[in-house]
Amino acid sequence: MRSQLRKKIRSLRRSLSDDDQHKAGLDLLEQLKTIPEILSYNSYALYLPSDGEIDTYPLIEELRSCSAEIYLPVVDPDLPRVMQFRKFDESTVLIPNKYNIPEPDETNPIIQPDDLDVIFAPLVAFDLEGNRLGMGGGYYDHLFKSLRLSGREVTVIGLAHNFQLVDSVPADTWDEKLKTVATPLRIYQLAGKINGSE
Repeated sequence: MRSQLRKKIRSLRRSLSDDDQHKAGLDLLEQLKTIPEILSYNSYALYLPSDGEIDTYPLIEELRSCSAEIYLPVVDPDLPRVMQFRKFDESTVLIPNKYNIPEPDETNPIIQPDDLDVIFAPLVAFDLEGNRLGMGGGYYDHLFKSLRLSGREVTVIGLAHNFQLVDSVPADTWDEKLKTVATPLRIYQLAGKINGSE
């Protein structure tokens, strides 16, 4: 069921034209601006879009114009589900990781996840209970669990196209729920929890 849903939504994402993607990214940014102070923090984790993920470049440019620090995920090739975050700016050299996703090279500074102010997370599908379906690697679930157990309040917001909202995401016991997801149409405040927040 999860694999079928993942395949369906990924196909829909990849069918979008470049123009559709760019417009979705611009509309997403406008929705995010409706969240009080969300663009006024110092440090943000983001991701570069791949596989049809919603365009994050308008958001990245907006944050850069606000002098915010941006970090991108870096996966450990030797440790399953372990992800770090390295600084990303105009001079950053990007190299493909084992999934062929560009990430900052090792010369860029690392930030600990619980030192981030905001984490914008990718997803494949979500439902109104806060269940999130990812790509299947478990990296973000592992990250969210670590944040929840640390007790550190880090704002976590999933980013998605409108059609990535589904009636129900089949959840496993290890899945971590989201509290907020932003789409080009609206901001969803969900039933999920991150860091034990209600």
